[in-house]
Amino acid sequence: MTLQQDQAIATGGRRGYHHGNLRETLLQAAEDLIAESGPDGFTMADACRRAGVSTAAPYRHFEDKNALLEAVCMRGFDALAEATGSAKNRFPMGSIDSIIAGGQAYLAFAQGDPERFRLMFGRKPDIKSRPLVEATGVACFQNLLESVSAFLAGRGRDEANPMPLALRLWSLVHGVSSLAIDGPMEIMAPDKDPAEIIDEAGRAILAAV
Repeated sequence: MTLQQDQAIATGGRRGYHHGNLRETLLQAAEDLIAESGPDGFTMADACRRAGVSTAAPYRHFEDKNALLEAVCMRGFDALAEATGSAKNRFPMGSIDSIIAGGQAYLAFAQGDPERFRLMFGRKPDIKSRPLVEATGVACFQNLLESVSAFLAGRGRDEANPMPLALRLWSLVHGVSSLAIDGPMEIMAPDKDPAEIIDEAGRAILAAV
């Protein structure tokens, strides 16, 4: 199927599908549907209708729904890396403020797009374990590793392995984010802001180094 044929099968969806952007249109449609009803709450045909294209159109780019979900996960990790990177870059590299800002951006991402966040981190294990998804997730984690490396270097520990400290911080931030979007936080600590928990506990972890 040519790009011209892709254009011809478009049905005037709300995204203004046009020549050459079929993949992007389908990805955005899938992300919207995931946000509304989760990754299991729609079919490939639903994504096509939302995108405003024929049911034959997606197979130029995605062999099946799982391939579409894989691409959504990868875009999610890219977006998370951009969000955390932009947040930490507002402060000096390796500073405590920088690391905390990255953690709070992680929380904001989870709260702003909870269904995609759940998908990225294992709601569908067969998608999460795909090599390209895992590689994109590892690349996203590099943001934190770089910050922790700079933090340790600033304290004269250039040769220290940043992974143990990075894992402690990530466990804190991911745990708080998951509790915040899935409800237990509201029950156990209804008067506590999850962002404040990340700030207080993160600073305590870093101060102990």
